[in-house]
Amino acid sequence: MLALPIIGVSAADLTLRSAELSPEQSLTRMLGAADARVNASYMSGAINQSPDGKSSAPVGGYKNFDPSKSPREKPAPLESALPPGAQVLKDTGGYAKVRTTHGLLDTHLRELDTHSPLVKGMITLDRGRLPESSGEVIATQAFLRDSGLFVGSSVTPRGATSPYKIVGAYELPDKLEYPEIIAPPGTLIAPLNKAVADTGGRAVSPDDTYLVKVGGAGVTWDAVKAANAKGLVVISRAVILDPPADSEVPLYRDEPKAMFERDGNRVVQMAILATVAGLAMLEICLLAGPAFAVGARRSRRQLGLVGANGGDRRHIRSIVLSGGLVLGAVAAVTGTVIGVLLTVLLRPVLEGTLGSRFGGFDFRPLELAGIALLAVITGLLAAIVPAVTASRQTVLASLTGRRGIRKANRVLPVLGLIAVAAGAAIALYGTTSRLGSTVVAGGSALAELGIVALTPVLVGLFGRLGRWLPLSPRLALRDAVRNRGRTAPAVAAVLAAVAGTVAVATYERSNDVQMRQEYRADLPHGTGVLTAHENSEYKQVPALRETLSKQLPLTQRADFERLVVGKPSCESFASEPGCGRVEVITPKEQRCPLYEDPKGGESFPLERQKELRQDWRCQESRYGTQYPVLVGDEKVLSVLAVTDPGSVAALKAGQAVSFDKRQIKDGKLTLRVITDPGENDIMRGHYDETPGEDKVLPVHQVPDSVVGWGVELILPPSAAKAAGLATAPVGSYFSLDGIPTSEQRQKLDGEIDRMGLDTSLRIEKGYEGDNSLAMLALAIFAGIVTIGAAGIATGLAQADAEADLKTLAAVGAAPRVRRTLSGFQCGVVAVMGVVLGSAAGILPAIGLRLTEQRVAETLRLESIEQGFTPVTEAVPFVPISVPWETLGGLLVVVPLGAALLAALVTRSSGALARRAAG
Repeated sequence: MLALPIIGVSAADLTLRSAELSPEQSLTRMLGAADARVNASYMSGAINQSPDGKSSAPVGGYKNFDPSKSPREKPAPLESALPPGAQVLKDTGGYAKVRTTHGLLDTHLRELDTHSPLVKGMITLDRGRLPESSGEVIATQAFLRDSGLFVGSSVTPRGATSPYKIVGAYELPDKLEYPEIIAPPGTLIAPLNKAVADTGGRAVSPDDTYLVKVGGAGVTWDAVKAANAKGLVVISRAVILDPPADSEVPLYRDEPKAMFERDGNRVVQMAILATVAGLAMLEICLLAGPAFAVGARRSRRQLGLVGANGGDRRHIRSIVLSGGLVLGAVAAVTGTVIGVLLTVLLRPVLEGTLGSRFGGFDFRPLELAGIALLAVITGLLAAIVPAVTASRQTVLASLTGRRGIRKANRVLPVLGLIAVAAGAAIALYGTTSRLGSTVVAGGSALAELGIVALTPVLVGLFGRLGRWLPLSPRLALRDAVRNRGRTAPAVAAVLAAVAGTVAVATYERSNDVQMRQEYRADLPHGTGVLTAHENSEYKQVPALRETLSKQLPLTQRADFERLVVGKPSCESFASEPGCGRVEVITPKEQRCPLYEDPKGGESFPLERQKELRQDWRCQESRYGTQYPVLVGDEKVLSVLAVTDPGSVAALKAGQAVSFDKRQIKDGKLTLRVITDPGENDIMRGHYDETPGEDKVLPVHQVPDSVVGWGVELILPPSAAKAAGLATAPVGSYFSLDGIPTSEQRQKLDGEIDRMGLDTSLRIEKGYEGDNSLAMLALAIFAGIVTIGAAGIATGLAQADAEADLKTLAAVGAAPRVRRTLSGFQCGVVAVMGVVLGSAAGILPAIGLRLTEQRVAETLRLESIEQGFTPVTEAVPFVPISVPWETLGGLLVVVPLGAALLAALVTRSSGALARRAAG
């Protein structure tokens, strides 16, 4: 019992410390043997960056950054900005789908000269050899596992004209689960892009970075700032190992440093960790204490002999405490050794779980000694109460087996009552405090400690129920009440475990009720949408639609297409040659001023911002979809449950239908065909003003009450054709005859996988929050602790009542009486602990929910003050819902199970013996 937590904590300590890499180890995995890694910032103009290269911003910060005013000339090649005479290695990567034995796998394609000495430490070759010529690649172990391929087999990226032979397997020490293949420079991505360009497929967008080695002192901070002036981001070994002062970092002058830090509130985290550790130690003490009491009670004759031979109370206490100290020391050594050995033996498993290799085992003797000391302290604390109890027994009572009479402690209940009141007050104060949940957790922990201190008194109150119980449970209850010294710790242990379970279960149930209330559907109930993720798959969409109709119980299918400018395979908003787009042009007088200005609302006074946010031009739909502008017929309206007769008639007559009145002026809507965006993209805030050919179409505006589910404009095929707009199939909306079964979904997914398509399938089934598994896990945990604590208390009760059981047997009591009494003794402890724990666990859950309600109300008031929310907005719904099913299981099933288990493991008869005198 004492060693188990030490095993877990010592193993966790060694694992986490070993997984923490030193700066040198991290840099080796990131940079290899190079001095720096350089890449473009993708911002026009100069930038400032943090010393570690993880954060960057335009010079002057984002507040004064206006992308529309950035220079539009094509940036110079990155190679020209690198220091002359430096050793440079290009590292190019991009994502594409690769054909595998199972279908298609999203994979990172990489071109890198793996024979270069600069790569040393970045990859680890496990087997095979490095690629040497065109047509050869190496693959990560994760890719081989997920793809079903192996060293020696061939792999083909989708769209490639020829396969590549896998000649080796490697791993990325920091990304063990990363599917990637590496080929020599110029042999993978460029040939693939050429092949897909010929077939109209989707090209890979390469991302180029450069490993640079300059020698000497490496890339200094001044060199990094010089590269930033050219729009480059640099990760420098020298700078990370010896970072500059914050005052020398221009980024921190433009933006606060806290904006780029991700550590969070470490003080709060440490406070929570200390609270959890303290409650865990309390739980162990409460469980171990009765176990020590059992040992002390069974050794009372030996302790009595010590007293008979001149030993006083100090000696008795020292003997019992020494037992706790020895057991704690043994548990400390055993637990630490086992924890370390498990970590060493399970290193591959732990590394696979964490997704990265250890830098080496990092043993921290002081930390391991501190963890081991916890076991010693816990053992000593757990033995204090049994030691004091044993020392107070008279020598005669110890030698004769008499129980003696002990007066109840009057101080402890008073302290407990004060702790409960103070904890409840602190928890309630936390609902109004900035630290919120942290204060609530601390107050709840204090209140729980108070209830633990009150447990003996509360156990005494339970004794008054005995008059209404049958004989066996009445005897068990009164025995528990008379011997509160052994009952109270076990009840407190059950109380602590159940309180935590009830608190989490109540919070989760309340949160689930809130999520259900706040849930907003994306589509009408019982409908769905299936689309192809990549525009290059447009030729396979008809087959995809037929598969959908075959595998699911459809009542109606509404096919729709997307507008195309240039090659049908071009992705949306692609800027490559031959690719364009169609934009809906909102009339200038109907544009939201807040969104038209590049600086947003900050360019307006606060009162004007509030007015504009309530303006109809600034009201945004809460629905969203990947294709707000689509080409379809009246079936789309039918599936989307749009029954407006005018809209249906308009589509049938070949007229477009709009769901956004801001886009319509005088019954007409403007579509702009942008054939060559490239460097001519012009954005005015959220509005596109890129030059193109305008096409004005007559449209029908649906009533404001009609919900479009994210669709803004539906063009009938005839209207698109008359306007000279090309289209390509992309997906289908559909309505269902009942929710598909798991088997039907699996069959559909399997067919789509065999087709090798990347798709998106969404079926609106309503709110599907399900935390039943978490609730079950919590109930099982509480049940195990309850049965364990109740079992310990039952063992102590049997040690106490052995003489009574012998008398029962001697006077002819039936064998089942012994089992029945044992079962009820265990059940009584479980019931008392569960009832008290259920009551104690409600407090933190209520406190946390009230904290969330305060935060939600504060956000609502701020939103009203700034004009984002109208005053008529409803008060936030933050309910408190009790999980009656979980409580019922704890109150009935767990005690019943504990009682039955105790009855089963108890012998029905014992050897007859003379009852001790007294």
